[in-house]
Amino acid sequence: MAGEGEKKAVLEMVQADGADEGCVTFVLHDEDHTLGNSLRYMIMKNADVEFCGYTITHPSESKINFRIQTRGGIPAAEPLRRGLNELSDVCQHVLNTFQARVNEFKERQEQPME
Repeated sequence: MAGEGEKKAVLEMVQADGADEGCVTFVLHDEDHTLGNSLRYMIMKNADVEFCGYTITHPSESKINFRIQTRGGIPAAEPLRRGLNELSDVCQHVLNTFQARVNEFKERQEQPME
């Protein structure tokens, strides 16, 4: 258990004894379906991923068990990293597009009506 001054790990990697790096469960703390489902979608788009799924252990716990299995001996951490980066890019695009439209709306409101 983390003390008051210590930070709890946000991500843990759980691997069965003797299992290869292509079959890993990642535990994401302080997350829910918002990240779980969108990240699962992004990771499943990767052709090297054989399986990707997640479970939330209990509704009162805010952690996700995120399972990734890959093909061809690729470490499961690679599709996770790639999926997180791609999801971040999509979120940034949505944010930029939204902000641009808000700015356009504000500019139209400031212009006098004819």
